[in-house]
Amino acid sequence: MDQLPVLPGTVVTSRQGRDKGRSFVVIRVEDEQFVMMADGLTRKLDHLKKKKVKHVKARPARMDLDAAWPSGHLLDSDIRKFLEEHGYGLERPLCKED
Repeated sequence: MDQLPVLPGTVVTSRQGRDKGRSFVVIRVEDEQFVMMADGLTRKLDHLKKKKVKHVKARPARMDLDAAWPSGHLLDSDIRKFLEEHGYGLERPLCKED
């Protein structure tokens, strides 16, 4: 089975690490091994998450990063809304509940 390409704007799900199962949008591809990604909540655009490509799984949804938003540039809220609208929103709490 062929894996989907990981390009800027691709929705990916983490397969390894403490963020396993969380969904992100790839903001840029560093090289063939690493991507920089954000979810707009825990990993914002000013502090991107660096992850190996082999530790993420690409999903069919893709966000158009070049589209003009009302603000003129991409915001964390745009990423959160996109993930939520496509069913990739936060599925578990950010911290342990007592």
